[in-house]
Amino acid sequence: MKNSTRRPRALAPAPVRLALWPLVSLFGAGLASAQTAPAPLLGETVVTATRTEQPLADLVADVSLIDHQTLERSGAVALADVLARVPGVEIARNGGPAGTTSVFLRGADTAFTAVFIDGVRVDSQGVPGATWESIPLGLIDHIEILRGPAAAVYGSDALGGVIQIFTRKGEGAPQPYVEAGVGSYATSKVQAGVSGSSGAFDYALGVQRERSAGFNSIPSAAPAQNDGYTSNAGHARLGFQINPDQRLEASLLAHNLLAGFNDGYGDPQQQSSYQLRTTGLNLLSRWSPDYKTVLGVSESTSLYAVTTAPDNYLSNTRVRSYLFQNEWRLGSQQFTAALERREDHVVTSDPVTGNRFENALALGWGLHWQQHTVQLNLRHDQDSTFGGHNSGSASYGYAITPAWRATVSAGTAFRAPTVYQLYGPYGVSSLQPETSHNLEAGLRYAQGASRWGVVAYRNQVGNLINFSSPGACSSSYGCYANVAHARYTGVTFTGEERIGAVSLHGSLDLQDPKNLDTGALLARRARQHGTFGADTLVANWSLGAEVQASGRRYDNAANTRPLGGYTLFNLYASTAVARDWQLLARVDNLADKQYQLANTYATPGRSVYLGLKWAPQN
Repeated sequence: MKNSTRRPRALAPAPVRLALWPLVSLFGAGLASAQTAPAPLLGETVVTATRTEQPLADLVADVSLIDHQTLERSGAVALADVLARVPGVEIARNGGPAGTTSVFLRGADTAFTAVFIDGVRVDSQGVPGATWESIPLGLIDHIEILRGPAAAVYGSDALGGVIQIFTRKGEGAPQPYVEAGVGSYATSKVQAGVSGSSGAFDYALGVQRERSAGFNSIPSAAPAQNDGYTSNAGHARLGFQINPDQRLEASLLAHNLLAGFNDGYGDPQQQSSYQLRTTGLNLLSRWSPDYKTVLGVSESTSLYAVTTAPDNYLSNTRVRSYLFQNEWRLGSQQFTAALERREDHVVTSDPVTGNRFENALALGWGLHWQQHTVQLNLRHDQDSTFGGHNSGSASYGYAITPAWRATVSAGTAFRAPTVYQLYGPYGVSSLQPETSHNLEAGLRYAQGASRWGVVAYRNQVGNLINFSSPGACSSSYGCYANVAHARYTGVTFTGEERIGAVSLHGSLDLQDPKNLDTGALLARRARQHGTFGADTLVANWSLGAEVQASGRRYDNAANTRPLGGYTLFNLYASTAVARDWQLLARVDNLADKQYQLANTYATPGRSVYLGLKWAPQN
């Protein structure tokens, strides 16, 4: 089979443009802000750090929150474009928004981030990791990003961190909305929904449709072909308050994406199909003022198929999870205990059909007393293929003053080999899990509108599964093997400041994601990357500007194919044009910079988006 992962031509490497760094180092990004929105209030809560609700200000973990306002103002088409504006996150993509996408959290491989949608785990057992291009941005209400290993809470996958995606939740009087937008490359978007509550019942429903003619991601290929796409998605999130102490919640999300691509071999236009489905059902019970439980079952299916000859291919993964979580509070202490089962099933056209499961017990203890915060977690996973694996983490935070806080933490994590790596044509059933050991320390300042922070980390990863020499499997071409080691070290500077009517925010990441066996930089990851932005209100307009920059990277493991550094300038504006109506305008890549996120693949040039939203004010 030919390589079906889109292979466009290389643009001329661009010089590194990093004039941004002095500004970024002065002003860094809000600890809980991703792009243009003000930092969340200290009273806001998140659930990703420990799988239980916690005030953002009390966290020892390194967490960012992208709120709904930030997502609305982003004007982005793809989820990865929003994540790329978050501290500690880089992306790589083969072409446009529907191209094969990788998300690197603190430099870790894309498969090393555990991904959840409304609490439903999303993963692929064919090509490891979530298929980011299949997650519809328009249906998302907010996102939580946890940087650093979290296997002691979530089990397999979370070597680099966790990204939790949440759709809208209904509350109060009915709140309908309709939004339509148009943009460059004949892009159009329409989305609508309604949310609210009535008595014991609450609801949130939404649909979206996007189309784009795309652009030619292989400029030198013949014939020239644009990689257009069509996206249709919908979601429902329902809740029923059975009584004052018990609540039933259900969620459903479905997304179909058809994307054209040029395979780089002169064949006619190819087409890939993505299908993502998530369903979840949870019973939340409060048995006393101090004790509550969550009983849940969820399932996700992630399908990727090339539907045109000669590159026909299919990979279909189903992940089913069962969770029984207990939370008990005793004064300033919090105890958690969870039983969890995960079942993976995959079918590919190689052909491969396989199953695996993990049963787990997770325990946690937290303390928030005076200036001290402690969080301890321990988890044991029993895997059907390689046996048992233990993960643990310990974190400590100390409030030096009401504004200054220092934190330290250590943790271990793992990722189980995929079903394809175990039983595919190059698979080896004796593969062991990839493992990591992480240390980090941070210092944060928060007072009024000022937020500053620095986090240093060192994440050592062993038993990495790479393609190796033949012998252990039936293929004479080669086999998977635990043969590689890597280390992710770095420092992330973040901060937010307000000067008069202008809010400044940005981030700077200095990192060294390295292959320890060769000493080379890991592919498609830069040693420096960051963002800087400013926004303000002028009359009835919200105006902002943003700079994204990345240093030199390499496209391959041998570091022989360089990808030049780049700097992008973006502008955005929004205003209320009438009661209940809002106008959004955005220009990305204002200078029409030519750059690459993957070798031979072009990226969008100057892009304009104009949207109009109707949302009645209650």
